[in-house]
Amino acid sequence: MYYVSGNHESLSDAYPDFRTKLEALGVHVLDDRYVTLRKGEDAVCLVGVDDPVMAKEWIDDDLAMEKHIAAMDLPSDLFTILLSHRPELLQVYAQYGIDLVFSGHAHGGQIRLPFIGGLFAPCQGLLPRYTSGIYTIEYTQMVVSRGIGNSVFPFRVHNRPELVFITLSKS
Repeated sequence: MYYVSGNHESLSDAYPDFRTKLEALGVHVLDDRYVTLRKGEDAVCLVGVDDPVMAKEWIDDDLAMEKHIAAMDLPSDLFTILLSHRPELLQVYAQYGIDLVFSGHAHGGQIRLPFIGGLFAPCQGLLPRYTSGIYTIEYTQMVVSRGIGNSVFPFRVHNRPELVFITLSKS
């Protein structure tokens, strides 16, 4: 299992203890680092980035994410999967040639309207673009989970919680 932080972890004084407990359970916390996963002759690069608000120095979210990704010097010859909390930064991920992104943060738009979609998402505001499903920019695909929790708003409307299961296969 692999884990990346989100914005709520940055607000919690309990995060260091929570992280220690995750690691004790065998969860790999990917805080601005990557691992190479191998199966037989095949390999993929699994990258994890901290949520931008976890940065000690506060800068623009796009710039923070660019700084995180650029500093890792990712291998260009492997299929790259990114775990990142923030779907609204898809353009940045595509800029760095990430193949597949798993994200959340939007909570499905919290309240979903028929034929319209999510009503509000953190960092995206009203009628957010990235709330649930698959989005593509050039060669980068991003899967956004609605997740199982709520954000500041205490409940969901027309927005069932979800866990996303994906099977990757070599084409």
